Amino acid sequence: QVQLVESGGGLVQAGGSLRLSCAASRSIFVIKAMGWYRQAPGKQRELVAVFTRRGNTNYADSVKGRFTISRDNAENTVRLQMNSLKLEDTAVYYCNAVVVTTTPPYEDNYWGQGTQVTVSS
Repeated sequence: QVQLVESGGGLVQAGGSLRLSCAASRSIFVIKAMGWYRQAPGKQRELVAVFTRRGNTNYADSVKGRFTISRDNAENTVRLQMNSLKLEDTAVYYCNAVVVTTTPPYEDNYWGQGTQVTVSS
């Protein structure tokens, strides 16, 4: 079982910055990728950024140039640095981990509890 614990959410003025952190518990599973999703009220959850085990990154077009995802391998932690925040960034942000399993389909998804990010004008 993989446990994900998020921190760093809060209230920030437009144009400001926040840094989110997600720590994954130690397990026998290999973490294939870690990333961040977000969900605004009345909206579907959407991908924000992902960091793969091989070091590749991918960002939603809406956050490119403003958000940066990084990984601390020693602490099994993924972070999301959010700069130049906009009102549209307001959402609950969820950490996600894709882990390798021993049964089909040989990978599984785990989610954190979510952390609220609110951007004000």
